[in-house]
Amino acid sequence: MDSVAGIAITSFIVGLSGAMMPGPVLTVTIGETAARLRGEVPGESTRARTRGALAGPLIVLGHGILEVLLVAGVALGLGRLLVLGPVIGTIALVGGAVLLWMAWGMLRSVRSLSLQGTTAAEDRRHPVLAGILTTLCNPYWIIWWATIGLSYIALSLRLGLIGLLSFYVGHILSDLLWYGSVSLTLALGRRLLTDRTYRGLVTACAVLLLGFGLYFGYAGVRYLLA
Repeated sequence: MDSVAGIAITSFIVGLSGAMMPGPVLTVTIGETAARLRGEVPGESTRARTRGALAGPLIVLGHGILEVLLVAGVALGLGRLLVLGPVIGTIALVGGAVLLWMAWGMLRSVRSLSLQGTTAAEDRRHPVLAGILTTLCNPYWIIWWATIGLSYIALSLRLGLIGLLSFYVGHILSDLLWYGSVSLTLALGRRLLTDRTYRGLVTACAVLLLGFGLYFGYAGVRYLLA
């Protein structure tokens, strides 16, 4: 994580771990995709599937608007505090603890995870607006940015603006990949993404989170003792 590429890659992995856990954004992504597919009629199947596949990326756009505003706020002033050694150390320790807690929770719940039956009522809101609203209503999102997100921003700012941009790009690409894949899979057929595959992916991400949590804890202690 001492290079632009390292920040982007690890940010992508951690972001993917968070995106894959069931929550409001996943629910509305599946629900909006299904709602668009309900309009499929003979002779227009390709159009309906395209509309369904675009639900995820459009929802991520709304989700990303809020996150880019938050990251921009940090870059325009709040980030000055985050480059201080004691601040980085404290945030890294808290972020590492949350990562370990998340990994433990993922491992405990992996057996019961399922994409089947995760639906939402048909909604006429635009997917971008749906992405904004479901993000704001998700307390887990606030906790993530108050702990893990701030940890990554603090470490990224050591490389300046390019480090911050690499963090955001890696993070938003993880959301786009996951939610876009969910919509595309539902549009093409549920059999492409089984519950077994989903659980395997979550397990792998949980193990990676354990490693990142230990790394943040180590970095936090190092900065506090420097």
